[in-house]
Amino acid sequence: MTPELQRYYEDRLSMCSSDAWKELMKDVQVMLDATNTLSGVTVDNLNFKQGEVSMMRWMLSIASASEESYDRLMEKE
Repeated sequence: MTPELQRYYEDRLSMCSSDAWKELMKDVQVMLDATNTLSGVTVDNLNFKQGEVSMMRWMLSIASASEESYDRLMEKE
């Protein structure tokens, strides 16, 4: 792993362990719970709603995906 890539992952993991990130993820989870429903879905807004849900799920997975990737890279070293 290059020093730049290692720094990238270490910075990302540091960010994800901060209290501010944890609070943001709580808020995103609340938003996902409220949005991930068929209530209010129309033909016109379905794609938009799918995009919202997709982005919230991605945000919620950043910490675990980064940790798994970093661990796999470190195992190869």
